Amino acid sequence: MYVDISNPLDYRAGLYIRLSKEDENEGPSESVTNQQSLLNQFVEEQRLAVYDTYIDDGWSGANFDRPGFRRLLADIEAKRVNLVVTKDLSRLGRDYILTGHYLERYFPERRVRYISLLDGIDTGVDSSVNDITPFRAIINDLYAKDISKKIKSVKQDKQRKGQFIGGKPVYGYQMSPQQKNKIVIDGTAAAVVRRIFSLALAGLSCRQIAAQLNEEGVPTPATYAGLTPGRTGPYSGKWSGERVSEMLQNETYIGNMVQGRTRKISYKSKKCVRQPRENWVVVAGTHEPLIDGETFRQVGLLLDSRKTTRSRTYDFLLKGLIFCHECGYPLAVLNRRNAQGADCLYFVCRTYQRFTKASACTCHSVKEQRVTAAVLERVRQACASYLQAERLLPLAEQAVKKAASAAGGGQETAALKAQMASLTARLDKMYLDKLAGVLDEQDFQRLYPRAKGERAALEARLRTVERPDCPPERPEQQARELVRRFADSAYSSRELLISLIERVELTADKQIIIRFRCRPPAPAGPDKGMGESHSLPYLP
Repeated sequence: MYVDISNPLDYRAGLYIRLSKEDENEGPSESVTNQQSLLNQFVEEQRLAVYDTYIDDGWSGANFDRPGFRRLLADIEAKRVNLVVTKDLSRLGRDYILTGHYLERYFPERRVRYISLLDGIDTGVDSSVNDITPFRAIINDLYAKDISKKIKSVKQDKQRKGQFIGGKPVYGYQMSPQQKNKIVIDGTAAAVVRRIFSLALAGLSCRQIAAQLNEEGVPTPATYAGLTPGRTGPYSGKWSGERVSEMLQNETYIGNMVQGRTRKISYKSKKCVRQPRENWVVVAGTHEPLIDGETFRQVGLLLDSRKTTRSRTYDFLLKGLIFCHECGYPLAVLNRRNAQGADCLYFVCRTYQRFTKASACTCHSVKEQRVTAAVLERVRQACASYLQAERLLPLAEQAVKKAASAAGGGQETAALKAQMASLTARLDKMYLDKLAGVLDEQDFQRLYPRAKGERAALEARLRTVERPDCPPERPEQQARELVRRFADSAYSSRELLISLIERVELTADKQIIIRFRCRPPAPAGPDKGMGESHSLPYLP
C-alpha cells in the first residue's frame, strides 16, 4: 500500500467488496472478510470517514449489474460518496470496456477519486502507475474470458453425458433429491402432461387444449414453479396454444435429455439467442419417460398435418395500424361469407380468439370495410384544408406541359406498353398459381378480373394516344383530370395513412379512436378535435 491521502477530511469513502465463485478458487485471501479487513485498516491509517461498505458476494466481475455496485452509484449520484476504495482493480470489474468507462469518464466527471490498494492505482494523483491501468483491466478481462471458456467446456461435457445443468427441469419433472444433475418425474405435473398428450391424440388442437386447461383452472408451468411473470397482461397466467405446441414437441417427455436450445452471446452479456435444432444437444435414454415413443410420434404427425391449414393472409389498408382498445393487442381479420355468399373481412380481437372461454377480452367483431371507410373519412376531413384543387392545379399544368413537350406522346406510349406487359405477366402468374394450387379459387376470382380491367383501361388509353386523327386534350383539362384522380386516390394511400396515423383503436362498444402523429384540425360538425386522439362513432 503506497497510497497516502493528505486531505482526508475532504472525502467520504465508499468501500467496495466483490467476490465471485471463480475468485473463491484463488484462495482465502479473496474472501469478503479479508477484503473488508484490508480496506478498514487503510481507512483507519488515513483517518478517512466511511459513508458505507458495499458488498457483492457471488457476483461475476464481467457483470456490472450488481446490487451493491448499483447502490454505490446511487450514493455517488446523490453526492454522498466521493472516494471509492477497492482491494484491487479486478474487484471493481473484469470487463475492461466498462472498467475503463468508470475510471476514465464516470468517476472523473463526478469528481470521485478511485483507489486500488494492491495495484497502487490512485486517480487523485498523477502517477505512472495510473498509465498502465488500462493494461491491467485488459488482463483482468482475459482472466474472466478464460474462466468463462473453462466453465463452458465443463457444461458442454455434462450436456454430452446427458446430465441436466439447467436451473429448473421441464414441466413434469423435478430435480432428483439423491443424485446430482439427474431429473425424476414430478407426479402432479406429470399427470397434466400425460393428459395434454392424450387430448392431442384425441384430435384436439393446441388452442383447444389450452382453452380447456384455462377453463379448468390448471396452473401454467410458470405458476406451478412459482415464477414471477416477466410482464403482466391478458395472457399472463394462462395456457396458450404456443406453450402446448412446444410441450408436445419436446423429446424430454420420451426420456431424451434436450439441452443447448439457447446460447449466451458472450461471457459479457446475459442475452441468449435461440439455436437451430441441429445444434441442440440431445442424449437418448437419460431418465424415465412420461410418454411412450409411439404416442409422441403420432402427436407429431398430427401437429405437422395442421401446419398448412392457415397459409392464407389478408391484405387490408389498416394492417399494422389497428389495435384492440381494451387489451392493446393488434386486431386480426377473419374471412366470413355474408348472406349473399360473398367474402367479407371482419376485425376480431386476438386475445378473445386465443382465450375465449377465459373472458380475457371481447370479440370486437366489425366489418373491415366499415372501419376503413370511417377512418378514411376522418383523414379526408383532416387533409381537406391542405389538399385543395386550386393550389394543385398550377403544378399539374406544369407537369402536363412538360410531358407534352418531351417526345410528342412517345414516352407515354412506351410507358403504357411497359405497364401492359407487366400486367400481362401478372395475369399469367395468377393463372399458373391457380393451376398449381398456390392461389385458391376465391382469391383468383377476386384478383384476376381486377388486373384484367386495369389492362383493358391501359389498352384503351394506348389506342387514344396512337390515333393521329384524335385531337389531344387541352392542357387545362388534362391538369384538372390529374388533380381529380390524385384527390380521389390520396386518402386511400397506405403511405399517407402510415405517415399521418400512429394507431387506430377499436373499442368493445364499436367506437373508433384514431391517434394521429400530429395534431390535425378539428373536423366540422359534432365530432370535435381531441388533439392526437379522435373518437368516431361506429355506424352499424
